[in-house]
Amino acid sequence: MKKNTTGIRHRNELNYPQKAVMYLFLLLVGVIMFLPMWNVIVVSTTTALEASRSGVHLWWREFSIEGFRYVFEVTKLARPFLNSLFVTTVGTVIQVLLASFAGYVLIQRDLPFKNGITSFIMLTMMIPGDLTMISIYQLNRDLGLLNSYTGLILNGLIAGSSILLMRNYFKSISYTLAESARIDGASELRIFAGIFLPISLPGLATVFFMDFVSRWNSITIPAAILTDESMYTLPLKLKAMILSTSSVSGTAQIPENAIMAAIVITAVPLLLIYVFAQKFLLSGLNLGATKE
Repeated sequence: MKKNTTGIRHRNELNYPQKAVMYLFLLLVGVIMFLPMWNVIVVSTTTALEASRSGVHLWWREFSIEGFRYVFEVTKLARPFLNSLFVTTVGTVIQVLLASFAGYVLIQRDLPFKNGITSFIMLTMMIPGDLTMISIYQLNRDLGLLNSYTGLILNGLIAGSSILLMRNYFKSISYTLAESARIDGASELRIFAGIFLPISLPGLATVFFMDFVSRWNSITIPAAILTDESMYTLPLKLKAMILSTSSVSGTAQIPENAIMAAIVITAVPLLLIYVFAQKFLLSGLNLGATKE
């Protein structure tokens, strides 16, 4: 084994007790994060009687998928699932395209007021979304966008974080590529679509994943502009199911295993997207967050 010629231990190298403490801490964090998810999975795949039993469920006493059948047959979760899938996919694709266009514009060297525009975008990220709910409802009402797919797609179509992430990613691409293309007579659209977008696939995948998760889990916007139950998205339907369970009005309560089954169904698309996008996420997030 090759020895360290300097004979000096690296200062950032941990000794064995420190490594043991670090691994134990990471194990504790992993268990804390894993147990709630495992409890949801177990409760969703057991009977309604077992699901009503108090305490944390770590294993099955009786395996059953009746909760999933109840979700689709009684609560009609298929329509909210399709609503969420449609508005999230369409809205995310448009959002990524707009963020890419904006990010490309912000890297142009001759863009006037570039620093001011960037500062304004960052300022919009500091405003809590909950403070704008009343104005968002009034604007959608005046534009006739209540209870519509158009309203669900258009609201939140621009995200400052996505624009800045794409801007930082585009800045990592050599500017000489664009200059060479301009000398050859290429248009800006050709440079953008033919050079910057293909090179920026990790950044695009990162923005797509972040925006998809944000839209899929969004509940404030749908709650503000939807009153028609046929237009409900999955988070809004899940909220209605939980409120129905806690209601004391005498209506039939939804079993606990059905609620957990709905949570599992809601999480499945996010897990599938993560599996396909994970190889791009780390490189895209690291470069987008640190490149200046």
